[in-house]
Amino acid sequence: MAGSALLRRGREETGRRPGGRGRGGRSRWRAWLYLLPALVVYLGFAVYSGLNTLLFSFLHWDGFQTPAWAGPDNYARVLTDPLLSGAILNALVLIVFFSLIPIAVGLLLTGLLLGRVRRGMTFYRTVFFLPQVLPLVAVGTTWRWLYADDGMINQALEAVGAGFLTRAWLGDHDLALFALGLIGTWCMSGLCMVLFLSGAQRIDPSLNEAAAIDGAGPVRRFMNVTLPGLRREIGIAAVITTIAALAGFDLVFVTTNGGPAGQTNVPALLVYRLAFNEGSIGAASALAVVLTLLVIVLVGAIRLLTREER
Repeated sequence: MAGSALLRRGREETGRRPGGRGRGGRSRWRAWLYLLPALVVYLGFAVYSGLNTLLFSFLHWDGFQTPAWAGPDNYARVLTDPLLSGAILNALVLIVFFSLIPIAVGLLLTGLLLGRVRRGMTFYRTVFFLPQVLPLVAVGTTWRWLYADDGMINQALEAVGAGFLTRAWLGDHDLALFALGLIGTWCMSGLCMVLFLSGAQRIDPSLNEAAAIDGAGPVRRFMNVTLPGLRREIGIAAVITTIAALAGFDLVFVTTNGGPAGQTNVPALLVYRLAFNEGSIGAASALAVVLTLLVIVLVGAIRLLTREER
């Protein structure tokens, strides 16, 4: 009996050794085999494509002829060409409409619904989250019709006696970018609200009860208890919406296609035009690299500001 126990223990220790062929080693190899298909796809379509884009950004190439070394010329063009640098500034403006305003609206809706609405909560979540389910092409087409000269928005303004405010919103030189941004606000607000409502449910109810006993009203409880408890969800919402603002293409392409006079150009749209319409692969790649770095910097700053203290 003692010998068999020693033998069994030896086998278990062999299975635990890093180089052993026991159950632990087989499990590790099996895990890698499960991960291998996804790893191959990621390396092929993300890492390899990203490295190629970085290489192309240092070349003069139209996609057909022999490429020539350009050095930093393409990056200099991104920073000095008013069309390209203006597109980056437009994307930064859209962050206000795609990220900051939706987060504020989501927090407001969360404060209104939290603790007051019991029945129909699923209905409210579905309605507000619906823009995230709809294809952005359909959303853009619908809003383009709403913003038209004879669209519902202008008709509503005329109905209330504010006909002097009517205009072709997406064709207005000064207001087109803001009109486009409001579409992003409508799309992202429901997502933020659903995230915040889910996060509010994990907050210890005793904290709100203690604040209520101390005489704190609903607003003060929300500001002092709920809002600090949503720090992680606010960070997640800020990351998602900021990336959507910077990398957005389909919504702009469907609604304005960069017009009027380039007032709604965004980097992703110009990457497409430079690469496929103008045959400037190098400039398109440089703009894509700059956009990627901008996303990394902003997302890193957001994660740093919203990280939870341990």
